[in-house]
Amino acid sequence: MTSLSVETLAADAVEPITSAGNAQLGIAVLAGIAVIVLLITKFKLHAFLALTIGSLALGAFAGAPLADTIKAFSTGLGNTVAGVGVLIALGAILGKLLADSGGADQIVDTILAKASRRSMPWAMVLIASVIGLPLFFEVGIVLLIPVVLMVAKGGNYSLMRIGIPALAGLSVMHGLIPPHPGPLVAIDAVGANLGVTLALGLVVAVPTVIIAGPLFSRYAARWVDIQAPEHMIPSRPSEDLDKRPGFGVTVATVMLPVVLMLVKALVDIVVDDPENGVQKVTDVIGSPLIALLAAVIVALFTLGRAAGFTKERLSSTVEKSLAPIAGVLLIVGAGGGFKQTLIDIGVGQMILDFSKSWSIPALLLAWLIAVAIRLATGSATVATISAAGLVAPLAAGMSTGETALLVLAIGAGSLFFSHVNDAGFWLVKEYFGMNVGQTIKTWSVMETIISVVGLVFVLLLSLLV
Repeated sequence: MTSLSVETLAADAVEPITSAGNAQLGIAVLAGIAVIVLLITKFKLHAFLALTIGSLALGAFAGAPLADTIKAFSTGLGNTVAGVGVLIALGAILGKLLADSGGADQIVDTILAKASRRSMPWAMVLIASVIGLPLFFEVGIVLLIPVVLMVAKGGNYSLMRIGIPALAGLSVMHGLIPPHPGPLVAIDAVGANLGVTLALGLVVAVPTVIIAGPLFSRYAARWVDIQAPEHMIPSRPSEDLDKRPGFGVTVATVMLPVVLMLVKALVDIVVDDPENGVQKVTDVIGSPLIALLAAVIVALFTLGRAAGFTKERLSSTVEKSLAPIAGVLLIVGAGGGFKQTLIDIGVGQMILDFSKSWSIPALLLAWLIAVAIRLATGSATVATISAAGLVAPLAAGMSTGETALLVLAIGAGSLFFSHVNDAGFWLVKEYFGMNVGQTIKTWSVMETIISVVGLVFVLLLSLLV
């Protein structure tokens, strides 16, 4: 689910590194994915090595030169780590400060005191949806993970009962609601009205997130009954802490990057002038890197110093926060490398070529194209932008409402069945301490539910709009 800019996507749209036909490319994709799954499940190989070997196998099966395959994998790994690596690191620092200062405990204790056991999954989906509105999926995960894990631990909940609603809230916002990059680009590509798309998107998003979140989490918790992994749970502060930050200041610190990014998104929509001074300022302070960095710096004082941490204790906390995420970074990066290899051998173009001959209703066609590209490339944003470009001519004779629904159909399709070529798959797997099979039975199924239910509600709205 890694988010890509339009410029990045344009850079990806180069001549394929192989001249293989579509049949050979299709076989190569299936073989590459099979190699990864086999190495992880049968031979218990580390996911980073499996993804690396699987990417090389993919290129070999497609008949691409080894040097070009290595370059594609390395480029994808580098771009993914560059895009989300620093964000994951900053999120880990913020999470560690939140935990060690007692701030996370304060949030958890307050939520557990206010929300009943029955309403907890609903509280998590609401929190995640609000936080996920202006955030990239990866940023939302690193901000929410400490709270999710500690609520699950503190309330003795199955991790899936708490985690699935939070993930559903983030994912639905990412795929269906502007100002996320995919929906915004699709709106521009098909000439949809942003306000109408946002309004109809919320109509689709609310029932979709309820079904895929709190309701599905009941079944996910039965299928994969696990507790929060001990090594990923921020430890509760030691007994030597005389005080901990208040609930209000803790929430304000965590929400700071959310507010900064939301301000940027609103200014971009309202002002829409890159030369405007206000927009230039908000573009800087609202970028994920600066917003998270600002939150970390503020947290050093509002969380660390408020708990009585010395300078040495603060330095030690920051240092200890980075070690546990090394493996996560490598796996997520390798997932990005595999995705880039898929793109560079021409799989995305192959899907677009096949789809031109499909003769079905526009909304369903848009959804199916996005599904096919999503399955092949692992990127929701790549799927959204590619599908929007293909179906844009169909929007010429549509009403404002129908055009908005076309965007939502594309967005729903872009979320279908996240699997081993999606960096988001590996983020969820590692943070929640699951194996590949468990991740597919929970996260991948949840994504598929969002995609299918989203399409159903889009089609129902099309009967009214």
